[in-house]
Amino acid sequence: MPKAYVFTRNGGPEAEALVDRDTPVPGPGELLVAVRAAGVNPVDWKLRAGYTRPGSEPLPFPTVFGSEAAGVVVATGPGVGTFAVGDEVFGSVLTGGYAEYTLLPVAVTAHKPAGLSFADAAVLPVAAATAYDGVSQLGLAPGATLLITGAGGGVGAAAVQLARHAGVHVIGAASPAKKEFVESLGAVHVASGAGLADRVRAAAPDGIDAVFDLVGGDTLREAARLLADPATLISAGGKPLAEELGGAPVERARTAAVLAELADLVASGVLRTHVTRTFPLAGAGEALRAVESGHALGKTVIEVTA
Repeated sequence: MPKAYVFTRNGGPEAEALVDRDTPVPGPGELLVAVRAAGVNPVDWKLRAGYTRPGSEPLPFPTVFGSEAAGVVVATGPGVGTFAVGDEVFGSVLTGGYAEYTLLPVAVTAHKPAGLSFADAAVLPVAAATAYDGVSQLGLAPGATLLITGAGGGVGAAAVQLARHAGVHVIGAASPAKKEFVESLGAVHVASGAGLADRVRAAAPDGIDAVFDLVGGDTLREAARLLADPATLISAGGKPLAEELGGAPVERARTAAVLAELADLVASGVLRTHVTRTFPLAGAGEALRAVESGHALGKTVIEVTA
């Protein structure tokens, strides 16, 4: 039977297991995909720990880890449009990405360009798409200055590159250990932590025009103080607090069109995914620990043997 990496209850790493499971069956508008790569994101371990998305139902156990994947279509349900068996695709998953087989909804699935690796495609639907939606939401003009907190992570790295591509000057807040990485993306690095506002003022003496927050908490509060207009604050790291401070959460589009645009940007060299670590499916637990530590650079991927 096909393998999948699951959590069997809410808790810590002790709740994780590599198990056999039945191959999912695609329904209307769904694709059964043989997974070649799956992205690892902080939300994966947070769901295991008991976090629930607002408005969502409690998760059934066991639940397969993972929100994004890339692979090859092996079966289709009714009404799948231009998708066919044998197509190489990537998108958001319905039945978990850390698996040999999963289901993708066509509404949030795109064709993988031939020049794009499965690993690079697999990390676009969550982090890169969140970055794309946030930068689009702010709509800053060329020459504007944007502060991105958490600039060394998966969403932050993509957001820096997309904003720079739009002609925006970027201040990237991240740990000192990530300074070289953040600067390689085209941002001016400032160290995160207490005193952030003073360091940002020193790096941008003319002020900043917007904040794209990916951290929340005290970092978000300090960053908000730098803005003359709180409406130019958006957050994917502390959504309720952002609203309390006069800003807004990142408005997610979650469309196949955004995924296709991101794939084109990667294929053309505008956007680099910065996949820095890969693990086999049997090493999914180690991959989760790497991301859960909070110190991972760029993106971590689980590769599934064809």
